[in-house]
Amino acid sequence: MTISALTILILALIAALILAAVLLAYSTANRLDRLHVRTDLSWHALDAALARRAVVARAVSGATSVSNVEQSKRLVSLADRAERADRDEREWVENELSAALSRIDIETLRPQLVAELADAEARVLIARRFHNDSVRDTLALRTRRPVRWLHLGGTAPLPIYFEIAERSAPSAATGLSLDSTRTSARVVLLDEHGRALLLQGHDPVVPDVSFWFTVGGRVEPGETLRMAAVREIREETGRIVAETELRGPMWRRVAVFPFNGELIRSEELFFALESPAFEPHIGGRTELERRAITGHRWCTAEDIAGLDALGETVYPRELADLLPEAQRVAGAVLEPEVRSIH
Repeated sequence: MTISALTILILALIAALILAAVLLAYSTANRLDRLHVRTDLSWHALDAALARRAVVARAVSGATSVSNVEQSKRLVSLADRAERADRDEREWVENELSAALSRIDIETLRPQLVAELADAEARVLIARRFHNDSVRDTLALRTRRPVRWLHLGGTAPLPIYFEIAERSAPSAATGLSLDSTRTSARVVLLDEHGRALLLQGHDPVVPDVSFWFTVGGRVEPGETLRMAAVREIREETGRIVAETELRGPMWRRVAVFPFNGELIRSEELFFALESPAFEPHIGGRTELERRAITGHRWCTAEDIAGLDALGETVYPRELADLLPEAQRVAGAVLEPEVRSIH
């Protein structure tokens, strides 16, 4: 029996269609797997943000200036329940905690505690949105008919949204409105020994609370991130560098904090830069920088960990652990991918 050319062509087309369908199903299954991983990671990030808010809530309840004993006890109780609650009860408890926090009179709290609370609320807001976006994308693919018919989602349970009250601004639970939202360029400036230059300073209106931080500041209108980073290095240290010497940005950090009488939400993007050690000078600093910056120090990762152990705050919080990464980025040829830090 001979097979005609037409039959061969039809069989080839059928085989091609079957192969295309198999490849599409395989690609869809892989995409679903990545979406499930993304959803799991986003839930862990949200869980961590909620846990941090519970810790801050306990700190607020323990503040000596909080005079309402019943209010303080309720905050502690809700924070404890939020940490222990299973997924089904978590939304209700977290909403109750949000309501309890919104009733706190922030005028009775220390400015740094207000900042911690505002930052915790901002992180919950961002993490919740990211998680729900991940859930939305996963459900959009999981609920398609071919995906359901072919069981491409496997045995993974359907992800669910996490719904808690969302306020109009990240700081709303503190009773404050944001005075400023800004983008900042920051630089991990490293010497030939791998030490990072840290500046010591304080909020001009809270001079008794000092902290350590990397070189950098806000991006002015008309500036690029690199332009702002180069300008901040010149102003704060006196060092003149070219934009091409910067590596990155490598990290992104979102922070909410009070400074000079304002509550600021800042999106900070970090560069790395290698430079021989030098002695910074203050000739180029602005009037506000002269008031806020009080000292400097070249620090190894061990030095930074030592500052943390002494109770001296260093920003970003994870800098001791992040320093080796900054050293690799500073010496690399290829630009890094930006990732979020705290």
